[in-house]
Amino acid sequence: MAVAHHVFSTITILYNQVSLQRTGKLYMKIVVAPQAFKGSLSATEVGNSMIKGIENVIEDSNNILVPVADGGDGTLETLVESSKGEINSIKVTGPLCEQQDAAWGALGRNKTAIIEMARSSGLALVPSNKLNPLIATTYGLGEVISDALNRGYRDFIIGIGGSATNDGGAGMAQALGIRLLDSKGNELAFGGESLSKLSTIDMAGIDSRIKESNFAIACDVNNPLTGPEGASAIYGPQKGATPKMVNILDKALTNFAYIVEKHLGTEIDQVEGAGAAGGLGGGLIAFLNGKLRKGVDIVLDFVELDKALVGANLVITGEGQLDFQTIYNKAPIGVAKRAKNLGIPVIAISGSLGKNFSVVHEHGIDAASPITSKPMTLEEASKNAPELISSATEQALRYLKTGVQVFKNQI
Repeated sequence: MAVAHHVFSTITILYNQVSLQRTGKLYMKIVVAPQAFKGSLSATEVGNSMIKGIENVIEDSNNILVPVADGGDGTLETLVESSKGEINSIKVTGPLCEQQDAAWGALGRNKTAIIEMARSSGLALVPSNKLNPLIATTYGLGEVISDALNRGYRDFIIGIGGSATNDGGAGMAQALGIRLLDSKGNELAFGGESLSKLSTIDMAGIDSRIKESNFAIACDVNNPLTGPEGASAIYGPQKGATPKMVNILDKALTNFAYIVEKHLGTEIDQVEGAGAAGGLGGGLIAFLNGKLRKGVDIVLDFVELDKALVGANLVITGEGQLDFQTIYNKAPIGVAKRAKNLGIPVIAISGSLGKNFSVVHEHGIDAASPITSKPMTLEEASKNAPELISSATEQALRYLKTGVQVFKNQI
């Protein structure tokens, strides 16, 4: 009954917005703004499949494709593909000082670079039996930023999820020419533990191009730098930290925050998001004047979703699985919220509908439909995803078209 209610609510809104000629043809502007179906299709591929489904029902609709992401895994590929940019790869210093290939995206407009710190300093780069946040470094991230600067980029989007580090961005700072010194004037060793010895921050050698640059930081957590909800206590254990290590790291970051405020005049200890990625959030604020924002908002602004929504009658979004977690800063909800600000109905097409998915109806998604119409394995669904997405979109539009016809005949 709840699903039916949301479907008919969508039909009511849609009827009030679109024109229906006597021939029965609908004339609509539809914004198609899906996220990638992870492990199956890119956001652009999902969107093109949706448009095929739309065209089977509404021949003359104005379909606007706006691929989206939430600032996490896959954002780099989505923005590069949608902007017709390119992916660059360089050798960098990995979390444990090993040489590592790291990719970053040169976006096809606005001379913007997109960097995911996990590509250079991420958890997935370190075997589980070698995880050690006491010595893991973000130096590689600084090398990626430097490479983008060398290529003329001054606007940056940096995603900071999935880190193996707990060094407050110290390694990144060192790679960009900032000297972190102990009481004897010696350079600090890499890693979070050494921050307990930090005495002086020398900014004289910082890459001068940093001051010409803007850094938008995709951050979806609110943790402060230190304390029981801080970087070390909450995220340290998943990076290999024992309870003893957590205590060491938290004290080290406390000293780091004190020295940052003393030498740079920037308070980062209790700033929301400063504890993200092992304190990298705080380091980006302190060293690069980074601005922390929700990842989905950064992406939706970049792809100019608001501009595409003007005059739209319907929005179709989607992701691999729609469930209760979708409401936590995921792309479909970000899309839906912006559509609702303009009174536009929203349909979500999803690979599957998971646990408590109906909660999305309270956050702007009017109706949701899975792509599977019969039992099948994940492998089968992934293999046939383009056809399944097209079919599910077509059926959703047929329901709406039928509903509009019914409402038309009632007045």
